[in-house]
Amino acid sequence: MSETAPAPAAEAAPAAPAAPAPAKAAAKKPKKAAAGGAKARKASGPSVTELITKAVSASKERKGLSLAALKKALAAGGYDVEKNNSRIKLGLKSLVNKGTLVQTKGIGA
Repeated sequence: MSETAPAPAAEAAPAAPAAPAPAKAAAKKPKKAAAGGAKARKASGPSVTELITKAVSASKERKGLSLAALKKALAAGGYDVEKNNSRIKLGLKSLVNKGTLVQTKGIGA
């Protein structure tokens, strides 16, 4: 009986160091895959901020566009407004912060 107890303990010790090595290698692979995936999706048309500036410049309104009118203009151009609502709001906020667009009334996007 004493011979069988040390044998599993000896087998368990080499197995423990072998397990962390593949875990470290597996952790490195997703980082490379994520970086490669971001590069592949980068070239898919104009950005939201470019679309917003084009829509505002094409408008003939003297005081600019409301958010609802901007969304209608983007939807008419083939942009999926319902899916990208948060991107539109963030794009508007960034354009106002940069000074590209001037907010004439109210606060927020």
